[in-house]
Amino acid sequence: MVRTASFGTSSSFVLRLGQTLFSSASLLFMCFNDDEDFYAYTAFCYLVTVMGLVTPWSVTLALMEAYSIILQQLPMQATVISVIVAGDFVLSFLSLGGACSTVSVAVRLIGAGEKQCDRYKLSATMAFLSSFLSFASTLFNFRLLPSLMSQ
Repeated sequence: MVRTASFGTSSSFVLRLGQTLFSSASLLFMCFNDDEDFYAYTAFCYLVTVMGLVTPWSVTLALMEAYSIILQQLPMQATVISVIVAGDFVLSFLSLGGACSTVSVAVRLIGAGEKQCDRYKLSATMAFLSSFLSFASTLFNFRLLPSLMSQ
C-alpha cells in the first residue's frame, strides 16, 4: 500500500498546514487594505472568495489528519479519500485561476501607473503556493485510491 504522503500521515499533515498557512496569508494580504478600488476588480474578489473556501477546507482536513495521527487510526475508506481527492483537485485549480487572474490585473495596474500593487502580487504568490500544495496532496491521495478500491 502506498503511504508516502497520503491522508493521515505526518507528511500529508505538513502539506495541509502549508495549504492553511498560504491560503490564510493570501486572504489576509488581499483583505486588509484601504483601497476602495479593490471591489472594482472581479479578479480580486474571486481570489478572496476562493481563498475563503480553501482555508476552511485545509483547516478541517488538517484537524482530521492530526486526529488520525494521534489515534494512529486512518480513515482508509475509498469514498472518503475520493471526496478529499476531488475537493483538493477542484480547489487547487480554482486557486490557481484566482492567482493568475490577480497577477494579470496587478500587472495591468502597474502598467497604468499604480504603485500600490505589491500586496496583490504577494497575495497571488501565496495563492499559487497554496494551489501547488493542494495539487500535490491530490496526486498523493490519488495514488492511494487503487489500493483502497481493491479491498
